[in-house]
Amino acid sequence: MLRNPKETALVLVLLLVGVTSGMDLFTDLSHGASFSHVFKEGLIVVLALILVVWILSEQRQQLAQIQNLKAELLQSEQQKTKANTYVLTARKQLSEVITKQFDEWSLSSSEKEVGWLLLKGFSLKEISVIRETHEKTVRQQASAIYKKSGLSGRHAFSAWFIEDLL
Repeated sequence: MLRNPKETALVLVLLLVGVTSGMDLFTDLSHGASFSHVFKEGLIVVLALILVVWILSEQRQQLAQIQNLKAELLQSEQQKTKANTYVLTARKQLSEVITKQFDEWSLSSSEKEVGWLLLKGFSLKEISVIRETHEKTVRQQASAIYKKSGLSGRHAFSAWFIEDLL
């Protein structure tokens, strides 16, 4: 379930702290340790376990978000097949124009992928989830797209392709 190695390591360390502190707590209780000592160790056990549950919960939410975004993309792709022939022809032609323009701007394959997702209306955070990369990476790729295209930003980028359609 944990895909991030740092989070996996953190969960393992927290579990180790919780288990070893718990074992020490039982040993201290059997030897008649003071209440304050037992309370402090009990607090460490509880906090470690709460953090583990919290991290696992966050991971579960992120996984659900990724699945939802992928389902939205799939649904979007499936809706394309429901469109009329003339709409499909227009979409194909627009797609070819966009692809050609991306090539003329010399976008890398990653930048092209980000460009398509930007044109589909996804946020930078959503794109990072879909592409399973850091949001900072997507932000840098989007900036590279704007720089290579000579456009000022996301709105100008989208408008460049649809401005004369309306």
